[in-house]
Amino acid sequence: MPRPFSGRRVYLEPAATLYKPAGFPGRGLEEICLGLDELEALRLADKEGLYQEAAAMRMGVSRQTFGRIVEAARRKVATALVEGKALRIGGGPAIRDIEEERSMKIAVPTRDGAVDAHFGHCAYFSIYTVEDGRIVGEERLESPETCGCKSGIAGELARSGVKKLIAGNIGEGAVRVLGSFGIEVVRGATGSARGAVEGFLAGKTFEHGANCHEHHGDCANH
Repeated sequence: MPRPFSGRRVYLEPAATLYKPAGFPGRGLEEICLGLDELEALRLADKEGLYQEAAAMRMGVSRQTFGRIVEAARRKVATALVEGKALRIGGGPAIRDIEEERSMKIAVPTRDGAVDAHFGHCAYFSIYTVEDGRIVGEERLESPETCGCKSGIAGELARSGVKKLIAGNIGEGAVRVLGSFGIEVVRGATGSARGAVEGFLAGKTFEHGANCHEHHGDCANH
């Protein structure tokens, strides 16, 4: 017997469930079914621009499985467009993930308990688990020798479940790589790492556009 599909996490409701060519009556028009998991894969890979590794983690599947899902989804959409068929969205081995909506992890590049002024040279990352707008847990992730955008730290943070990073100075190259792993960056924070997260949760606005100086090769613009 074939191995059953495991549930694939999705975080959206489709804006519409049926797309069809203009000028064609819906009745009798051949339909192609696009599963909710396939729509989610398209959203993560093509709309959000995530790396496949990061997108697979978001959906709770292996990278190879994600690759197969997004490839099948793209083929279905292309077939519908080229051959003038209707595209109906729904079904598939998908489960709605609501835990994502009420909890998240926030990372802060840290040195001696404070926000490190330069992301590419931080001593470690403080990772805070947030539920219902308050900190409920704290852990520490040691940084590699250089924790800039070429070090693989973005993948490590994503695998730890981090969705936001609050930093002091950080270059555009690192911001792009972190974004490709589904991690949103907030720049311009100072003071204690925990205080920066608490300020963010309270609605504090940090200075945006704070970039590393160009001589920091691991986190400067690329």
